[in-house]
Amino acid sequence: MVGRFRGLQRGWHERSKIEKVEFQSMAMWHVMPWIFFLSWGAVPLGLSLRYETLPLILGCTLIGVAVLQCVHVNRTLRRSLDHFLKRAEPPRRDLAVSFVLMVMVLGLVLALQAVDGGKDETLVLATMFAVMPYGQSLAFAVPIRAFFIRFAVIGTATVAGFAAVGVRDGRLVGTALVIAFGTLVSLLSSRCGAWTLSVMWEADRAREVEARLAVAEERLRFGRDLHDVMGRNLAVIALKSELAVQLARRGRPEAVDQMVEVQRIAQESQREVREVVRGYREADLAVELAGAQGVLEAAGIDCRVSGSSAGLPVAVQSALGWVVREATTNVLRHGDPQRCDITLAITADRTTLVVENDGVPEVMPQGPAGSGLAGLQERLAAVGGTLDFASGNGRFRLAAEVPPARPRQDGPQQDAPRQDRHEEAERVAP
Repeated sequence: MVGRFRGLQRGWHERSKIEKVEFQSMAMWHVMPWIFFLSWGAVPLGLSLRYETLPLILGCTLIGVAVLQCVHVNRTLRRSLDHFLKRAEPPRRDLAVSFVLMVMVLGLVLALQAVDGGKDETLVLATMFAVMPYGQSLAFAVPIRAFFIRFAVIGTATVAGFAAVGVRDGRLVGTALVIAFGTLVSLLSSRCGAWTLSVMWEADRAREVEARLAVAEERLRFGRDLHDVMGRNLAVIALKSELAVQLARRGRPEAVDQMVEVQRIAQESQREVREVVRGYREADLAVELAGAQGVLEAAGIDCRVSGSSAGLPVAVQSALGWVVREATTNVLRHGDPQRCDITLAITADRTTLVVENDGVPEVMPQGPAGSGLAGLQERLAAVGGTLDFASGNGRFRLAAEVPPARPRQDGPQQDAPRQDRHEEAERVAP
């Protein structure tokens, strides 16, 4: 039992925010018919029934059919919502069954009114309940105009039926108003929530497409810049190599000079490629801090940033900038945070960057270990820094420390532990 509960808890935490919202909305829509059944149907009807054979039979039958209404609408809601969200075809058969059940309930209400001579006022509440389960499932499946047209016909037919069994004057108007009220409640409670879900799913898909486009754009930019750098040099290397071959075949000593020139151009190309890659790898810490704050606040997370990066060497800013990027990604992907604090402190002994957020689940989702934190440790190690992280009491704390800056040395070894920016963008994109 405990293991099953933990499995359910783990499954809940693995859901995205929008999936949690949809689950909660579905739970509310499933509970609503039963609440109205008890408050408008079963309880008032049970208290008002006369202890005679025919009224008892009709009343118990009405309650039984009303229960079937609630059960059937619970089965229909998922398919109706999927149709509204453009995931499936409209559930026409389910809607037909729901309509038949509504007609049966209204027919039993009219029969009870006829038995009582049209004097039982509590049956008006049963009438209001009768239209709600069908209206709830229909609100997802048809346009609003078609919804109102159908219920105008249903309301008119119901009022005419009440008039035929002896209900008169103000009670007829009250019956019409009660049906209209039940119709509006079922429409607003269902359609508004479904529309909100559709907007949220569209926004989620838009963010996913935007992330993919960002990765594609980064690849194009990197390819274009690399082509501009390498295209001319490779063409010159090819021409000079061909010339050196021809001179060597003729025994000319100038072939050595041409190959020396090829070697020089190749080394120059290597240096230029490193410069291009370095420009993609290095991140500006101030820009990353501002970007992290904007992204988190746009996601509804209160983000506070303190400290200034002024005066830090480029290598340190680049390493800490990647820490901010990875930490921001983790905050958005894991848990349900409400607040995130980013603190940058610079002293004579060290530079410290701390990112701390709440909303961390007690049971962390099980899955393959990511490479984000390992990559950060490699980046910080390149500048002599360390990375520490811990979680507890619903909070996660990520701390990076870098010692005082040392003179920067140029050379290929500086670039060895780093990763290309377009590769990192591909790794962290949804």
